[in-house]
Amino acid sequence: MNTEHIAKYYTSIPGLADRFNRTAGQWGFQAASLEEYEAWKTSTRARLGELIGMTRMDMCDLRPELLESVQQENYRREKWLIQVEPDVWMPFYLLMPDGLQPGEKRPCMIAAHGHGTGGKLSPAGRTDIPALREPIAGAHLDYGVSFVQRGYIVLCPDARGFGERRESSGQGDEESVFLGSTCNQLNMMAISLGLSLTGMWTWDLTRLLDYIGTRQEIAQERIGCCGLSGGGLQTLWLAALDERVSCAVVSGYFYGYKDALLNLYNCSCNYVPRLWEAVDMGDIAALIAPRALLIETGDQDPLNGERGVDNVREQVEITAGAYRLTGAEDRFAHHIFAGGHVWNGGQTYKFVDRWLNE
Repeated sequence: MNTEHIAKYYTSIPGLADRFNRTAGQWGFQAASLEEYEAWKTSTRARLGELIGMTRMDMCDLRPELLESVQQENYRREKWLIQVEPDVWMPFYLLMPDGLQPGEKRPCMIAAHGHGTGGKLSPAGRTDIPALREPIAGAHLDYGVSFVQRGYIVLCPDARGFGERRESSGQGDEESVFLGSTCNQLNMMAISLGLSLTGMWTWDLTRLLDYIGTRQEIAQERIGCCGLSGGGLQTLWLAALDERVSCAVVSGYFYGYKDALLNLYNCSCNYVPRLWEAVDMGDIAALIAPRALLIETGDQDPLNGERGVDNVREQVEITAGAYRLTGAEDRFAHHIFAGGHVWNGGQTYKFVDRWLNE
């Protein structure tokens, strides 16, 4: 053997877990009245916007550009490009259902992608690309297509670090990098500038909402957002910080930070300096009340952490408190299904139809 066996390791994670127990959740939801809730919501949104770096982002003209248009069965898939910060560009697919009448306005869904999806390609159902067929089929990743086929106008954007927005450390056409991301490179650089990848993703989606506001075909009061995994992260933060989102579906991304992101290491895009001192996921979701929110959980999803669904239910109960306080219990649902880290959709389309399309 060319190395020396180490019989005992002196690790630091237990000490960080102890620090978590002593310091976490200082801005958590604890309101006992509507007045307290509104005050907490206002102050917490401002604090979180500062924490993730939203307040440091630079506004610019969108300069939308149509790059291509392809007719699909029952809808048209357009590829667009908008400027989200000066010389920072976001490509996205716009899925437009057939049969839209002059002057008609349709509800809209933003379909945010997660990891291992090729970015916007999976929600947009690009099974014509061989590398995507198995991921799309295995985890039901083409939820953007499911919504457009139900008559919604759908936008499927590339998040920073994915698809056409991969940085130098992950560019290329090999399948492993094509499906991968450059989250680590981006978040390391962002943190050093007082930003975060979470904040940049959220900012970009607020700019997509700005673009949606220019589309006459979209009913501006009926805008939703959905996503699996990293798409759930994007959906959670966008809906929490921007009230233009009327309905949110968070799939495979709702659990307590300690179990799921401290004891169980995940992608660097999940980590924001000092976030855990401030809030947990249930507190972030509490900012969405009284707007419609569905959380979807696989009972065998390994990302729930070692305590499984119990770790999820604790956070759901925090959020449920905000919905009870605002008298909007019927607008909040938690669907637990038998399965792993996949988009299930068992209650999703009925739920979204109720709050966006009826």
